[in-house]
Amino acid sequence: MINSLFEEKLSSGEFVVTTEVGPAKGADTADLVHHIDLLKDRVDAINVTDHQSSVMRFPSLGGCLLVKEHGGEPILQMTCRDRNRLALQADLLLAYSRGITNVLCLTGDSIDVGDHKEAKPVFDLDSVQLLKMIRTLESGTDIEGNELKGVPRFYIGASVHPEADFVEPQLIKFEKKVSAGAQFFQTQGIFDLASLRRFMQYAAQFNVKILAGIIVLASARMARYMNDNVPGIIVSQAIIDELADVEKGKGLQKGIEIAARLIKTIKDENLCHGVHIMAVGNEGVVPDILEAAELVSVSP
Repeated sequence: MINSLFEEKLSSGEFVVTTEVGPAKGADTADLVHHIDLLKDRVDAINVTDHQSSVMRFPSLGGCLLVKEHGGEPILQMTCRDRNRLALQADLLLAYSRGITNVLCLTGDSIDVGDHKEAKPVFDLDSVQLLKMIRTLESGTDIEGNELKGVPRFYIGASVHPEADFVEPQLIKFEKKVSAGAQFFQTQGIFDLASLRRFMQYAAQFNVKILAGIIVLASARMARYMNDNVPGIIVSQAIIDELADVEKGKGLQKGIEIAARLIKTIKDENLCHGVHIMAVGNEGVVPDILEAAELVSVSP
């Protein structure tokens, strides 16, 4: 049986730090490999995004293979937008055969927001059904009940949005994902720790691990854009003002400071089991965030 180092870390009670890398739009993987090498010894696991925002890129599975080859712990992102149940199962079997056992199950962004607007979305399954499908594979059959030769085992997670405008539907969906077999959750970007505290009081009744999503803001403009265009993201006016008040060209540095401050508070107050840092194209600043947050335990 292939073990998940990520699962072991979360189970140990340590404060876990993960991050994500965005593959290039093309066959050149040099930048992706650079970021993997930069981060692999500084964080506990690396997500590889799966056509994030419905923009076609080098695949998550290919990126996870590179993470594995370079000595990191990969988390495969798998969306239901682009694949039917045959392709999803096949990709999972390939991943397991190559030692990739951590899977984040996502429904996927709408095609409308991406760069292939004439593509036909699949959505054969949703994220809850995908979780159930993985549990079926682990039982020794495919989704139609046909016996498998060689049974995989995965550590599976899903997403949750504690800061959604209407949180009740999110909590209902969260419970469905737990019932379907989710073992860990990554939240959408958190900027209001009061929302995280309320959510964790609710989530504490379930035997799952929660990683708070930390988005690295590069400017006040980026923060306003996310408020207007990204469901579930609410950047407070105080943070927007903080970003707007810095000198021109210093926005990212302020974003690093804000991210580190949030992470340090989450860790110091033991609010949840760890954080997932989303640098949104600025993967190179993740080590600076870890240093500013005084997370010396994940330094190389």
